[in-house]
Amino acid sequence: MSILSTQQLVVDVPNRPGGTPLNLAIQPGQVWGVLGPNGAGKTTLLHTLAGLRAPRSGSVHLNKTPLVSLRRRQIAQILGIVFQERMDSFPATVLETALIGRHPFLSAWQRESSADYALAEQALARLDIASLNERLVSTLSGGERQRVALATVLTQAPAIWLVDEPTNHLDLRHQSAVMALMAEQAASGRSVVMCLHDLNLAARWCDQILLLYPNGEARWGPRSELLVTDVLEPLYNQRLAVAEIDGAPVFVPVHQRA
Repeated sequence: MSILSTQQLVVDVPNRPGGTPLNLAIQPGQVWGVLGPNGAGKTTLLHTLAGLRAPRSGSVHLNKTPLVSLRRRQIAQILGIVFQERMDSFPATVLETALIGRHPFLSAWQRESSADYALAEQALARLDIASLNERLVSTLSGGERQRVALATVLTQAPAIWLVDEPTNHLDLRHQSAVMALMAEQAASGRSVVMCLHDLNLAARWCDQILLLYPNGEARWGPRSELLVTDVLEPLYNQRLAVAEIDGAPVFVPVHQRA
């Protein structure tokens, strides 16, 4: 049974008249990769799936319930989102920020319990930033902030993750660790939907693919059907060479001489 689904969903991308209606069924244990060139609407789709942006038409359902009929607190107990960019609205330490992930489960004025603190500390350790727990988030590097954002959602422990560019600002070691974390979440029965620019990350870690085109068209299905050069070259308007390493395809852009 799908945990997150859409019915005839058309996202509201400015200056675009329409698009392919999306009828998605995101199952527990799946990792979806959303791919497409700049301006195709990947971030807009993610915000729409989270209920933060109204669709042009169609609907989003969470556990078969229309998202618009749920309160934000109810949604946040099931769905977590990692934004591509974020602003520091007030001074907070790394640990205080991670604990925000527990707020959907607390009543008004209720303080975090020792169990909440334990979840946050475990999440920070999993993202390799436990040593930063007393640092102000505003003093961190871009990669450290990205891992704090991921640790906050890990502390939240949602059934479905919506992640916009999970490896943003990360070095190679932490890119691999974060993608492994996404795979672990799926293996534990959660669902992961992430926007990606890197085809090779999608090829190695995703089992379902959604392709978004600048004109609003879309295709979705298993990785093996969509991560092929005949499909990807028109999507990016770019020639690709492909090889195989450790059982996964690796795509390399081919320079197009004038």
